[in-house]
Amino acid sequence: MRGRKPTPRVLRILLGNPGRRPLGPDEPTPPVVPETQAAPDWLDDGAKVEWGRLAPMLVREGVLTEMDLDALTAYCVAWSTWKDATQQIRRFGMVIKTGGKTTKGPDGKETTTPGYPMQSPYISIANKAMAAMKGLMTEFGMTPSSRNRVARVELPPINPLDRFTKARTIDVVPVPALLILPPAKKGSTQ
Repeated sequence: MRGRKPTPRVLRILLGNPGRRPLGPDEPTPPVVPETQAAPDWLDDGAKVEWGRLAPMLVREGVLTEMDLDALTAYCVAWSTWKDATQQIRRFGMVIKTGGKTTKGPDGKETTTPGYPMQSPYISIANKAMAAMKGLMTEFGMTPSSRNRVARVELPPINPLDRFTKARTIDVVPVPALLILPPAKKGSTQ
């Protein structure tokens, strides 16, 4: 895909549709999940804590829908990975010493070469997790640059019984005049 990613419809509405382009009528509009949406069972404890912190905020802003649950799950897993890697960096340091190498010489005498310093492998793990988090934060409008353009809009409460209690609206589709046939005359074979 080339160029910028299209802005989701809900964010365009929250931003006030700055380009004044027509909103896509074909874009799916899945329902917002309830604020009490539980985290998937298979998440680790750290990811579940982050889910519990973040999901209610996204629901209150009307950004978290049924179709976004996997993206939030991926964000929480990346956050947990980043947190664990950061704790390991604090524990072992940014630079670690590799193990020395012991070799046996031709005379049978063992010699040990000292290890050398290298960057902790947890740094690359933390950086990759942070890059994944940043991408998903942008998708949800959670970065300062995307958040400062979003106006808070009060969303009406979602009642699951609305689909049964509200009157249905039927879209009337105009029929082209060419398809309307005159009534058949009596006695004709049409």
